[in-house]
Amino acid sequence: MAKTSQKKQQGYFRYIKWFWILFGAGVLAVILVFLLASWGAFGEMPTFERLENPETNLATEFISSDGETLGKLYLDDNRTPIAYENLPENLVNALVATEDARYYDHSGIDARGTLRALVFLGSKGGASTISQQLARQLFVGIRAKNWTKYTQKIKEWVIATRLERNYTKEEIIAMYLNIYDFGYNADGIRSAARIYFGKEPAELRTEESAVLVGMLKNSSLYNPMRREELVLNRRNTVLGQMAKYGYITETEKDSLQALEMKINFNPESHREGLATYFRMYMQKFLNVWVDQNPKPDGEKWNIYLDGLKVYTTVDSRMQRNAEEAVQEHMKNLQAEFFHQNTPDRNPTAPFLDLETFEIDNIMERAMKTSPRWRAMSREGKSEKEIRASFKQKAEMTVFDWNSDSFEKDTIMTPMDSIRYYKTFLRTAMMSMEPQTGHVKAWVGGIDYKHFQYDNVIQGARQAGSTFKPFVYAAAIDQLRYSPCYTLPDNQYCIEPGKHGNLEAWCPKNSDGKYSGENMTLKSALANSVNTITAQLIDRVGPGSVVSMAKNMGLDRDILEVPAIALGTPEFNVYEMVGAYGTFANQGVYVKPVMVTRIEDKNGTVLYEYTPETKDVLSKDVAYAMVNLMEGVTQYGSGGRLRHTYGKNQAMYKEIITGYPYELTNPIAGKTGTTQNQSDGWFMGMVPNLVTGVWVGGEERSIHFSRLAYGQGASMALPIWALYMKKNYANEEIGVSRDAFEVPEEMSINIDCSKESQDNQDDLDTDDDLDDLDF
Repeated sequence: MAKTSQKKQQGYFRYIKWFWILFGAGVLAVILVFLLASWGAFGEMPTFERLENPETNLATEFISSDGETLGKLYLDDNRTPIAYENLPENLVNALVATEDARYYDHSGIDARGTLRALVFLGSKGGASTISQQLARQLFVGIRAKNWTKYTQKIKEWVIATRLERNYTKEEIIAMYLNIYDFGYNADGIRSAARIYFGKEPAELRTEESAVLVGMLKNSSLYNPMRREELVLNRRNTVLGQMAKYGYITETEKDSLQALEMKINFNPESHREGLATYFRMYMQKFLNVWVDQNPKPDGEKWNIYLDGLKVYTTVDSRMQRNAEEAVQEHMKNLQAEFFHQNTPDRNPTAPFLDLETFEIDNIMERAMKTSPRWRAMSREGKSEKEIRASFKQKAEMTVFDWNSDSFEKDTIMTPMDSIRYYKTFLRTAMMSMEPQTGHVKAWVGGIDYKHFQYDNVIQGARQAGSTFKPFVYAAAIDQLRYSPCYTLPDNQYCIEPGKHGNLEAWCPKNSDGKYSGENMTLKSALANSVNTITAQLIDRVGPGSVVSMAKNMGLDRDILEVPAIALGTPEFNVYEMVGAYGTFANQGVYVKPVMVTRIEDKNGTVLYEYTPETKDVLSKDVAYAMVNLMEGVTQYGSGGRLRHTYGKNQAMYKEIITGYPYELTNPIAGKTGTTQNQSDGWFMGMVPNLVTGVWVGGEERSIHFSRLAYGQGASMALPIWALYMKKNYANEEIGVSRDAFEVPEEMSINIDCSKESQDNQDDLDTDDDLDDLDF
């Protein structure tokens, strides 16, 4: 019996021995597997340096002067990381409750979760911790299949533990939320909050955070833009998890689950969103900047990946007001243009006054410069094949003012689409603070997605009567004329040979009539009297006017001939706003500024702007010009800003229903209309804001047939008025309602009250009244 008992005891110890041997071997095997993984046996592992500085693609961010994100610049990843401190508590709680309930208790690997997953083969939940999921996102990649998934899981474990040693729990959460792709260009939590809810992450409500956390399981499957009911159920699951782990009460859970899921979708792309034209200009600006400003190591900054922060001068509130004003007016103006250019009314629509061969030439040129022609040429297609493709009908999406999305699906030939887009009137608008040169709003067209030509700064159009103030400024500056100085409104000719004239130049007034009366300069400019302007340029000479214009930023080749007095030179809106800013800034020209500074992703300042200024006019001359242009809005072509009509109101009562602006504060400005109404301008100023607006067709042969609709006061001025009303509705923006500052030493007489009173009723010209209210 004793021997039997001894044998049993020896057998027992043998089992114990083998258990510990096998257990030790298992532990050593696990350690060996982890060592092999860390040595790269299962694939490349991140170095310590990469763990310290994980590489992610970061979008360049354009930030407005009021601290809002205007947009981003990126190739594939629309990512702007934010710190843990900027994450709402409800988002963090939802994440931990749903993805890793014991997150704060483990060091990268959840032992309980791992055992549960092994025992139940994953049927009762996986074992991936937040740290492991971050490891996969940063260094491992998409989920592998077959046996590779096991080696991938080991790599995740190793990297997760390393991440836990290198970063705090809070930093890991922030990194994970910043790296995740939520779909629809929503790379990272900040983009996701902006795109799906139109707000910053810190502003997310609990139910909104639950939606985004729910998407972490599979952002393609659980996407609110694709599967609303599925996402709603997933959101409620997340809320249930938050209640389970005590982050919210059962009562809160029930009330939150009962809420509708409200998505405020704000897609972010280069062709959509706020300030699209401005952002595309900034892309060109940065391309030049990075060429001239390399990194300390000599490498070139990547504007799509390096996470630059570009602080701009644009005010997001004013930019939004500008875009809304353009949209409101241009939609109505376009409807009238379509009404007047039906095939019955205009067989050559949208072109006017052109022969068939001239229209064919325009269409031929447009075809050869189109993206389709260039793309097919690169593909090696013959000209015959390319031309044939322009005659084949195809499905396409085109711009349409009458659609909620401003788009409609249709079928037409590419050549017909070219003609269709020619029918749309284009516009440009820029607004600037004259004292600093800071550009506050920039609208380059009616819709960047379909009209990518930026009319603010690309190309140029004839300035029309908006050039006349430079003629008046030269006369006041050199001859010391005052706004009260009078000249006769008679036909006036400049003889051949004088001022470089090849033949006699005898300009007519817009209505072809001459009053024969003496007019003050203030009244003459207010009513755009050409004969007075001709007399002034004859007295000072075209050279003086050109020199002054160039000093005020209109630095183009301008022919020094008398005809420039009526606005034959071509400029863009950017140049004109900068030049007019000289008048509002007491004679000092400040070059328009769009960027105040640029920082790298760590906040290091890489660039700060230096103002470019030039003294052009004395303060009294500048103020005299402001006083002159105030007459335009008091009793001239800009009088509709005041809701005034003059003595002929009864005569026009059937076609004028009233201008809805009723602005009462001091405003200086000038309208401009070019030959055949091809271009309509309005330049408007208050003490701390100068804004220029241009409206016209892509081709100069695309225009209204009547001055009533085609003048600057009808095409461009309403945009300025709507924009200013919106600005004034928000007192926080701070647009001035005050009078322009009068210099202490004013040597030029501006008291022309009697002359102005005599002209109060001088409004019966086409340029003032003969239009319809849109």
